[in-house]
Amino acid sequence: MLNVFTLANGRLFQEEIESLEELAQFKPIWVDLESPTTEERRWVRQHFGLNIPDDAMDEDIEESARFFEEDNGELHIRSDFLIDDDEQPRAVRVAFILNQHNTELRGHGVLFSIHDEDVPVFRLLRMRARRMPGLIEDAKEVLLKLFDADAEYCADTLEDIYDELDLVSRQVLAGNVTDNKAGEVLAAIARHEDMSGRIRRNVMDTRRAVSFMMRTRMLSAEQFEDARQILRDLDSLDSHTAFLFDKINFLMDATVGFININQNKIIKIFSVASVALLPPTLIASIYGMNFQYMPELNQTWGYPAALVLMVASAVGPMLYFRKRGWLK
Repeated sequence: MLNVFTLANGRLFQEEIESLEELAQFKPIWVDLESPTTEERRWVRQHFGLNIPDDAMDEDIEESARFFEEDNGELHIRSDFLIDDDEQPRAVRVAFILNQHNTELRGHGVLFSIHDEDVPVFRLLRMRARRMPGLIEDAKEVLLKLFDADAEYCADTLEDIYDELDLVSRQVLAGNVTDNKAGEVLAAIARHEDMSGRIRRNVMDTRRAVSFMMRTRMLSAEQFEDARQILRDLDSLDSHTAFLFDKINFLMDATVGFININQNKIIKIFSVASVALLPPTLIASIYGMNFQYMPELNQTWGYPAALVLMVASAVGPMLYFRKRGWLK
């Protein structure tokens, strides 16, 4: 899918392109390629003179090759954007290309973004730019606002994680955590821990991208101050994720502690039962010995007396254990 975005009356308008002729009709500030086909890549190359690298969206690209500037003035940024999906949370690699120096190219001052799937942050920015006149002024502003929206998206996701952890915390601290409930709690905690780790990695990646934009001196004074504010927001997210990790570790330890308590209760019951059955076992062992002279063996009341003695020797300890509260 190939979308171009133009500025009109301070608002960002989107046009879906289906041919090279349609592409030539617009003067965009942002060209977004979502899972671009070979033909769409060719349109971009012919109209803007831009060659999209084949490895633009590779996940295993070296970190040193994710932020660089070509000799022809092309600025390349490869950054990850978070997708908060309950079933499959993930990060989407997006490649940005921006040429601010070569005025002879049609692609001068146009931001190109290439990615494999739709990104929530992109939808958020498009919605805001349509409703808020003056939010976007140029291609650099688009890129900066994307990173700003990404930081906000991460912050909202962290708030959702905290709210869900608060519910988990109430379940755990309420006591009476059964093994089934403990399993559900551990699964929820594991999901939140994984998402928090993804957010921290995404924050680190966004910080590096914004810092790279500041080092290239491509931003105006106002945009540079906006970039510094984004970095401050990202620093606050780091503190928030650290707090969530501490909370997750506490809930994990508390849940595992309740599981150990439940297991200890089971072991205690077995231990009490074993101790209570020791006297009957001792009595049965005595009358199981093959001595010739055992007076009780010749008595008619011998067998019933042995049974009564064994039952009494088992019930007595059980009553004592119950009185002491060891059976609870």
